[in-house]
Amino acid sequence: MPTPTSAKNSNELEELIRTIAALREHCPWMGGLTHESLVEYLIEEAYEVVDSIEAGAVDDELRGELGDVLLQVVLHARLAEERGSFDFADVARGINAKMVRRNQHVFKADGSLQDSFPASVEEIIVKWDAAKRAEKPERKDPFEGIPPHLPALAAAQKSLDRAARAGLDVSGFDADARLVDPQGAPAAVGLPAIPASEEALGELLLAVVAGAREQGLDAERALRSAVRSFQNSQAQPS
Repeated sequence: MPTPTSAKNSNELEELIRTIAALREHCPWMGGLTHESLVEYLIEEAYEVVDSIEAGAVDDELRGELGDVLLQVVLHARLAEERGSFDFADVARGINAKMVRRNQHVFKADGSLQDSFPASVEEIIVKWDAAKRAEKPERKDPFEGIPPHLPALAAAQKSLDRAARAGLDVSGFDADARLVDPQGAPAAVGLPAIPASEEALGELLLAVVAGAREQGLDAERALRSAVRSFQNSQAQPS
């Protein structure tokens, strides 16, 4: 039995879905949208949510930005529904099932709550990774699923995290952030020690980008290439 709050949320979501369906039918601009043409808006709206959060936006602004992201999801689901593939309910059902399946430390297989819960984040990560492996036992590459168009810094952090969690070798990056070669010898030019605060780290990264720019180098492209090389070096034999 749905609660009054859940019923209210359901009604409002259904109204949004009906609104988008009407716009798709009667608005020539909205009717001409495709998955491909919507990509730029999806990326833009996601970054606007990030900007709002990092700027300490008031709740009204954040609510509006989240609405813009939800609009993108509803639009993509509507496009799929029109070609007879899936609809918004299928999207919601699928992600709900995935959350239950992946979070076995909270839910039983039937979706009910476990009798007890893990005490540490480390335990949660172990259970999460085990659930993911069970879903796709054929997946051997720990980097599979990292979006190729992810910004280079985000791709670098996620790749290192995936490698460490998979028990792969990340010793090429030692504690004081000096890159070493495969034989363990320090590189000719090392990086300065990593600052203790994100503010100082940001200044260091900006300085690196500025130095790259002065030499005519593309920092984003350079890091993206380094991430690919790192992923390839950690590839497990089939």
